[in-house]
This record gives sequence, C-alpha cells and structure tokens, in this order.
Amino acid sequence: MHPDLALLQRLPAAVLITQDGAIRYANPASVALLEADSERALIGRPSADFVHPLDKSRSTKRIQEVVGPEQAGRPNRSAEFRICTSRGNLRMVLISSVGIEWEGAPAVMMCGMDMTHQSEIQDQLRESEQNFRRLFNSMQDVYYRTDAQGVVQHVGPGVRRVLGYEPHEIEGRTAESYYPHSSDRDAFKAAILEKGEVSDFPGQMVRRDGVVIDISISSHALYDQSGNFAGVEGVYRDVTQRKNLERELQRLATTDMLTGIANRRAFLEGAEAMYARCLSQNAPFVLLMLDVDHFKSVNDRFGHLEGDRTLAAFAQAVRAQLRHGDLLGRLGGEEFGAMLPDTDVHGGTEVASRILQAIRDLQMADLLGNGYGITVSVGLGTAHPSDRSLRDTMDRVDQALYTAKRRGRDQLVMFEPL
Repeated sequence: MHPDLALLQRLPAAVLITQDGAIRYANPASVALLEADSERALIGRPSADFVHPLDKSRSTKRIQEVVGPEQAGRPNRSAEFRICTSRGNLRMVLISSVGIEWEGAPAVMMCGMDMTHQSEIQDQLRESEQNFRRLFNSMQDVYYRTDAQGVVQHVGPGVRRVLGYEPHEIEGRTAESYYPHSSDRDAFKAAILEKGEVSDFPGQMVRRDGVVIDISISSHALYDQSGNFAGVEGVYRDVTQRKNLERELQRLATTDMLTGIANRRAFLEGAEAMYARCLSQNAPFVLLMLDVDHFKSVNDRFGHLEGDRTLAAFAQAVRAQLRHGDLLGRLGGEEFGAMLPDTDVHGGTEVASRILQAIRDLQMADLLGNGYGITVSVGLGTAHPSDRSLRDTMDRVDQALYTAKRRGRDQLVMFEPL
C-alpha cells in the first residue's frame, strides 16, 4: 500500500476522494461515518447522494470552487453540512475540500468530522428533517430538476396533485413531454439561458387525464464546474383558476355584454393593431362602418327589450359573414365597425354586399309574434396616402356611412377621395 494511503487509512477523520462527482476512495472513518457496509459499497456512488437536499447547492458550489484554477490546490474553509447516511440517519459534518490529482486525473479530496455527538443536536436535526419532509410532501408547488438536455432528474411529490403522475413516472423523461405546445418550452428555455433565472414564468402542461392546465414557473439555471449550462432547478405551480379569472376579467373588459362582440375600446385597440400591421407589411385592408336603419322605430314600436334582441341578432348575422381573423365591434348604440385585414376593396365590397342581404333576410318577431324586418347602411373605405392614423380612415368611412343614410339607407357607399 502506498504510504499516503496507509496514512489516510489510519486517520480518525473521514476522507473521501471523488472524480466527476463519484466516490473513488473512502477510508475506514468515512465508511463508519456514512454507515456503509464497506468501502466497496461506497465506491462509484455520487457523493451528492449523501448530502441533504437543502445543502446540495452549497456543496456543489464549494466543490466547483476547489477545482477551479484560481484555487490552485488550496483547501476551502471548513463548513458544516447535513448528510444522510446509508441507513437514513442524519449527521452534521464539518467538511473541508481540496483539489488534487488522483491516478493521473483531477479529483477532489474531502475531509469530514462528525459534529453530531451531542444528542440534543441529533434531536434538532431529526426534527428539522421531519419538518422539511412534511413541508416538502405537502407543498402545492412541484419541485423539479432537469439536466442540460431537459431530462427530469428529480421531481417532488407535489406532481401527484398537479399532473396526476407519480414522481418515478416523470423522472427520466424530458420535460417537453408534458407541454402541449413546444413554443412554451422553447420560450422558457430561451429566458433561462438569457437571464439565468425566471420568476412566475407562464406556461401550460398536460395532466395525466389530458386536461391542459396553466402553470407558473420559478426556476434558475444550473452550471457545471466549467461554467457550462448543466440543467434547471426550480418549482412550478397550477395557476389555472387564477388564469381563468384573469381571462374572464379580460373578456368582461373587452366584450359588449349585449351582443357578445368586441366593445368600443377593444375594437379600436384591435383595429389599430391590424392597421399598423397591414401598413408595415404593405398589405391591404378594408374598414366597414354599419348602422341599423330606423332602429329608433324598433324601440318605439316594440320596446327596448325587443330592441336589444334586434341588436344581438344583427351582430350574429354580421359575424356569420366574416372570417375568423376579421374584427367586429359595437361602437355605440346601433353603430358597428368591422376591420377586414388582408382584404382589398373588391373583396370588402363582396363582404358588405353579403351583409346587406343577410340583414334583409333576417326575420324578427316580438314576444306577441308580430313580425318585422330590419336593414343596414354600410360605409366602406381603406387606407389613403394622406391618412395620418386609423382615425383619419374611420372619419372618411363614417362620411360614407352617412351618405348611405342620406341616399335612402339599405345600401353600401364607398368613400371616394377627391
């Protein structure tokens, strides 16, 4: 036996030598400290297996420090760490580490002294561990850790409540397997790589029963001793109820409650965005302004409740003539607007003609069975070189609408610039 090894064998302090995180040598004192059956039972195991979860990050950082060139073989200062033995017992150990060469390759030698000789400290450690386990097992958040490829290395028991899986069913699989949209995972990875951490980052996951839930992720990047990206560690939680409430509040804030289409504010905001996008891409668009003809007579003859039913039916009939990407909104009273992106004047005229006919064909009846019909006047316009904003276009289309009113209603007028 090499004289140095013979000396390590007789040391009363525990000594471990690791390479790439795996144990390569353990003296008798370390075998006893870790309550292993023999040195052979420790060889090849990751030393991190014996570090308490709360101390893993600190332990990893210290080991990375001693193997760095700036440490140059100098040991770091001793620090206390909680370890868990092979028999599941907790111990507080004072540990110092130093970078060495072992069998021709870089290694780390760790020297530890058992500090849990007092029963009072042992009891406190046990209570702390019990509290930690109770908290860890009952927490609503899901703790997780992945490697650089996104493969889940560890996941907490909270995953049962959030996704309906057992932890062992998640570990070993890529986190991407549980994202309904790969774009969500790509956005998360880009944010982590750029900033190193994220807080309350939005995303979605698919539960075991196939239901898609909203999640909030708070995580940080992990790096190896060379500074290379090594994975991600953090927590995520189910925020579906919160997101549903936010979506409902957004819907209420942007929807006209009578007709179910966009309200004035939402229409103007959406139309402005479409206007800017079409101009930037040199794409055509058409703006329609619509006003129900003689609507006051409907209210006067049948009452305001019937008038409300008329407006709701009108909105549904108009929406049926539009595409999914078109925008329809109620601007106030019986006046409506429709923004048709990527549509030229010819296409817009066809849509307006269909709307005119659909409203003529709309058969209405009050609660007593009295039938009646309605018509609509429509103004149409598109961008003009003199326009400074969408408001200029809207003003011109509004003029076209009232020209249609003056000419007898139930017709389309397109604004013709002078």
